[in-house]
Amino acid sequence: MLIAVIGGLVSEVSDNIATILSIYKVPQLTYGSFSAAQYSENVFPPLYQMVPNEVYQYKGIVQLLHHFRWTWVGLLATDDDSGDLFLQTIIPMLSQNGICFAFIQKLPKQTYMNKLIGLFIEQLETYPLLNEKKANVYFVLGERSSLSVLRWVLFLAHLSSFPPLGKVWIVTSQWEFESLSIQRSWDIQDFHGAISFTVHSSHLPGFQNFLQIVNPSWAKGDGFIQNFWEQAFVCSFNMSSVLEEDIKACTGEEKLESLPRTLFEMSMTGHSYNIYNAVYAVAHALHAIYLSGLKHRRWNGRNVEFQNVQPWQLHHFLQRIVFNNSAGDTVHFDEKGELIAGFDVTNWITFPNSSFVRVKVGNMETQASLGGKLTLNDAKIVWHRYFHQMLPISVCNDHCHPGYSRKKKEGEKFCCYDCAQCPDKMISDQEDMDACVKCSEDHHSNMDKNQCIPKMSTYLSYKEPLGIILATMAISCSVLTALELVIFMQHHSTPIVKANNRNLSYVLLASLFLCFLCSLLFIGQPVKVTCLLRQTAFGIVFSVALSSVLAKTINVVLAFIANKPGSAMRKWVGKRLANSILFSSSVIQAGLCTLWLSTHPPFPDSDMHSVDGEIVLECNEGSNAMFYCVLGYLGCLAIASFIVAFFARKLPDSFNEAKFITFSMLVFCSVWLSFVPTYLSTKGKYMVAVEVFSILSSSAGLLGCIFSPKCYIILLRPDLNNKKQFLRRKT
Repeated sequence: MLIAVIGGLVSEVSDNIATILSIYKVPQLTYGSFSAAQYSENVFPPLYQMVPNEVYQYKGIVQLLHHFRWTWVGLLATDDDSGDLFLQTIIPMLSQNGICFAFIQKLPKQTYMNKLIGLFIEQLETYPLLNEKKANVYFVLGERSSLSVLRWVLFLAHLSSFPPLGKVWIVTSQWEFESLSIQRSWDIQDFHGAISFTVHSSHLPGFQNFLQIVNPSWAKGDGFIQNFWEQAFVCSFNMSSVLEEDIKACTGEEKLESLPRTLFEMSMTGHSYNIYNAVYAVAHALHAIYLSGLKHRRWNGRNVEFQNVQPWQLHHFLQRIVFNNSAGDTVHFDEKGELIAGFDVTNWITFPNSSFVRVKVGNMETQASLGGKLTLNDAKIVWHRYFHQMLPISVCNDHCHPGYSRKKKEGEKFCCYDCAQCPDKMISDQEDMDACVKCSEDHHSNMDKNQCIPKMSTYLSYKEPLGIILATMAISCSVLTALELVIFMQHHSTPIVKANNRNLSYVLLASLFLCFLCSLLFIGQPVKVTCLLRQTAFGIVFSVALSSVLAKTINVVLAFIANKPGSAMRKWVGKRLANSILFSSSVIQAGLCTLWLSTHPPFPDSDMHSVDGEIVLECNEGSNAMFYCVLGYLGCLAIASFIVAFFARKLPDSFNEAKFITFSMLVFCSVWLSFVPTYLSTKGKYMVAVEVFSILSSSAGLLGCIFSPKCYIILLRPDLNNKKQFLRRKT
């Protein structure tokens, strides 16, 4: 009585058999991979798969491709429903994991021998496709017929002088060398280094001894052993019916270990191990039924006789079966009827004598708790001789190195791309990044654009040459101004000092002295105090200096007018008007600075964007409007002084300062007119340097143009500095 069916290396066979067995509810245990999408539990009885679902293999192979960074692979599948289902499943999985297929080649199913030769010759047309240069990895759905078809194609390609294939073949667990005697002498070197996912198998005690004593005489009404024996050893048990003279008689004493590995493997393969476990699963289920009958004597309301067990009754026990086989492995099924087991990752190493060995190089656990983790030992993998034991590369184009990002090629798959260097302030620190990432504000990209490095903090320092030069200039000019002030005070009673308001000259020299010292506030690391004083002190002191110049200029004009007989301007000449001009002009600037400090005071700040690779420590002006108001007011004072001095430059008066003031104001205005565009076009500490230089040069212009001629007369031409000379020049 039929109680169960074990078989189905090819999923299509299992599918067809399941349709028939579903009528009688006979359980089927398959020892080949079988995708759950290929059957419905509503149509078929539960299929008990001795191999985990095929999708687990696909997930493992995707992990394998990721592990070796293979993103450009060829896909080969049988030209049937299984192949179509394989492609429908694997292509989205590859795309989701950043892997593209270079081509898809469908392999014909085996058919009758009279059609094979013509079919394989047609397949030779696809050989150039298989020799695709960029794709060095081919993923093959390992149905039983796939390897046979490929071997035919490669065999005929070698006969046709096609170049040999040097590829990495990745196959699923159904892949086996078929026991076809016609292929016994065919070269299998093209498959050297292939990697396959095989169902985990263990060494079974006594299996080797069993193979050594197998004898075709055991056949009792079953011709399989004798048929296999004749095919494998090219002999015949019935010599009278043999037409070929080169076929010898089978003795039955031939040894299986003498056969090439491509025809027969002496080790326990994954498929044999699955069949072994399937047989014992049925046996344990029957034993459980027997024990249940002995214990309860009744089952489902009726007496149970072990001899009358029906196939449908086996399902209840198969679904719950758990046992350890003779190798110590636990055999049990999950709720879907799939064996709970893992896969071994096997490396196929071939030899010129058509033999090969399988080397376990990793494993994959399919349990959900382990997350389908793939483990590989790269050092044990042997690659095809074409790669000289270097890791094969299978990509559409070279990897984009760190510092570059991938740029899509129009009209091509996403695995084919150009490499574009990262822009400034962005990096990529890994290969094949989709986009560069921006560095944080306090970091910048290095020259290779593959690392963010901290920015250097910079400011106009006393320790750098530019800061030293400007500080030296400021101190030198301030010392020179102090000396001139001392000279004027020592010669305060001389006509040239007394001319045109001696006190205004003292105020102007003192303010210029402070102007030179003000520039030192701009050098050094900005702090709160220096930021508050920089612009305001500069603005107020400079306004005092320019107010003094304006008062001096007006004083010259009024003095000339007042000398005319009957002039009403005599009452305006003197200290009162000069002091009024000086005070009022300075107070306005002081008011502007006070308003600035009370509303939007300057503060220490850092500029991370103006200069690449630097954090510029600076004083934020708080209000640019107030800064330009202070600067604009100084400009107005300078322009007013220049206009008045320009019209008074030719007045015939002794020691007339108008011409010197005109020239000094011309220098002053030129400096500050050029300052604005220069200041706006520079960045970082050089903006500060421009302002310091403008302060020093404009102050030096006032000092040199107004006071240098007087010092020359005081020190070198004292003969000109007397009252007689003064009156003569005046006359």
